[in-house]
Amino acid sequence: MDQTAHNLQQQIELYGETLGEVVRRVAPALGLTQSALAQVIGLSAPMLSQLMSAQRVKIGNPAVVSRLRAVSELADLAVAGELNPDDIPLELDAIRASTGAYTHPTTANLPRSSASPAGHTTSPATPFASPAGLSAAPGQPWPTPVPQEMTANTSPSARAVVREIQDLLRAVASADEIQRAAAAAAAESPAVAELLLAYGTGRTADALAHYEKHHG
Repeated sequence: MDQTAHNLQQQIELYGETLGEVVRRVAPALGLTQSALAQVIGLSAPMLSQLMSAQRVKIGNPAVVSRLRAVSELADLAVAGELNPDDIPLELDAIRASTGAYTHPTTANLPRSSASPAGHTTSPATPFASPAGLSAAPGQPWPTPVPQEMTANTSPSARAVVREIQDLLRAVASADEIQRAAAAAAAESPAVAELLLAYGTGRTADALAHYEKHHG
């Protein structure tokens, strides 16, 4: 495996997909250029380019990772048609101003009468915050601010549930540990082994397909 392929695999283990895939999925959905997305999450455009090409493996600043996660969730809402396009600039401004833990609901999930700039608040900086209030050290997978789909009185989306499972598995075990656990379980319970690999080491798209197959 060459260095670039190795770095890409490391990104998948950290984030569930390569950072290039994240940017290519998120930017068009929100009408952003790559440079504009970099500005929203607090990175320089050259640095984001290096991450996308896997010249660099991970984002060192937890607040930037948290903002990228928030932008990713916002893009999911836009693609699902659950976000008014007119609200996107306001949401992006809120993400740009956040200091780490982006936990407030988007205007797309609030009644129109409640959606206003005053509703946007940011929590004190809590790098790599998890739903249970735990924190992870730099180098752990995606931080887990409360997903936007789960902050309103609605059922969480399949993608939100999948990412919660991915984050939990990758917070408690490395990719190698998950693979060894899956190999040990394969003979007795191949379904459990498949689940571990799908959510613990696979791409988000693969985990989502597994989830929808069993919960469709």
